[in-house]
Parts: sequence; structure tokens; C-alpha cells
Amino acid sequence: MPTTPPLSLQLYTVREALEHDFDATIARVAAIGFRHVEPFNFVATAPKLAAALAANGLTAPSTHFNFLAAGTDLDEVFAAAAAIGIATVIEPHVPPERWASADDIRAIAAELNAAVAVAARHGVRIGYHNHAFEFANEFEVQPGIRQTGYELFAANLDPAVILELDTYWAAAGGQDVPALLARLGDRVRFIHIKDGPIEDDSRSQVAVGAGMMPIWDIIEAAKSLEYGVVELDDTEGDMFTAVEDSYAYLTGTDK
Repeated sequence: MPTTPPLSLQLYTVREALEHDFDATIARVAAIGFRHVEPFNFVATAPKLAAALAANGLTAPSTHFNFLAAGTDLDEVFAAAAAIGIATVIEPHVPPERWASADDIRAIAAELNAAVAVAARHGVRIGYHNHAFEFANEFEVQPGIRQTGYELFAANLDPAVILELDTYWAAAGGQDVPALLARLGDRVRFIHIKDGPIEDDSRSQVAVGAGMMPIWDIIEAAKSLEYGVVELDDTEGDMFTAVEDSYAYLTGTDK
């Protein structure tokens, strides 16, 4: 069995609890054993987030923020990240309709590439997080050679842009995830670790280790992994129980 990577929790997983009691929720995440978290849409709550992280001995190596959205002040986003000690800001979603043609996909890559220099001014790195739809279309990149939209996108990225592969959505998009990780190589520095029956319905997601994902094969294939980020988009059971069970499975404390 491969070594468990440093684990983080995507805070979107506990978004409802955060809305009810932000500080208590961060404290509960730390009590489970996590030492790292991945915030989302963090700029508006940056001071509160920084205080809660410090109070609970947590760091945020990465964050999700929709910085490619029209009108976004990139300097504001990356400065806020740097102030909290967040080293990697990840674009979490570019709408599916923008993945329909090779030219559109190259344009998305160009937008990310253009943000690299702005992020670098603040000592921050940027990345991209996928869903399933990036794998829906294939394109002929050379005679007889076809690539998914996602791999075409990756091939057009500045080397400074890292990938956070959401392994569950890649699998739902029809990918053999360990094989995909092997092809992407050291571009992938973060993965989202989640589990379930591998389908589009996020409500069917379950604790890591309780579904159909080949979790340890995926971790073994991610050769340049910096953090494994646990996430459930939704679940039909108790969310914190699923988070606790995921942490126990990944750390071997469920035995």
C-alpha cells in the first residue's frame, strides 16, 4: 500500500456547518485530525478564516476561487491568498459550454497562462480543478491522434500552472484515473479524493473507502503529489461522519 499523502479537507464539504458556526466547524475539522484545509471563495472571509486557521493549528496550502470570472481583480485575490499563507489558488470551474471546441479550450488555457505573472507578483501559484465535462469531447490533435478536451487543455498550459485532478469526476467522465495520472505526470500536484458509485449524482457520494474508486491505485499513480484533498460534494448520510470515516480510512486508524 502506498504512503498516505499529506491530507487536506476541501471546506466546501462542510459548507452548511460553516454557515451555521464557522469557528466551531473549523475546530471540529482539526479535531478529526486534519492539519490542512482547502477553502473556497475565501476572499470575503479572509480575516475570519486566517484567525480560525491560526487558532486550530491549521494551514491552507491551496484554495478554490473562481478567478477567471469576468471582472475579477486578480491582484486582490492573490494578495489575499498570500496574506493567509495560501500558496496555490485553483480555478474550480469553467462552464461546460466553453469546452465544446479545441479553440475554446486553448482560450481557457491562455487565460490561465496570462494569470501566472499576476500570481507570481504575490508569490502565489495557480492551478485548475476539473469536473466530468472536460472529458466529454475528444479532438484530433494530430492525424490519427485524439485527446480529450482536458488533456488538450493540459498540453496548452504554461508549465507553471499545476493541475488538481478531481479523481472522482475524472472517473465519472469515463477515465481510467491511474492511467490518466501516468499520462499527466508531474503536472498533477493535488488530487481530490472522493468515493462513491462513480456517477454524476453527487448525492450518492460516500466516505472514502466505502465506494468503487481504486483509492490506493490512484494515490500510487500520483507520483508528484503534494496533498490529497478529501472532498464530498454531497452525501445522503451525515457529512461529518463521512469526513471522519474518510480520514480514518486514509490514515489507517479505522483498523
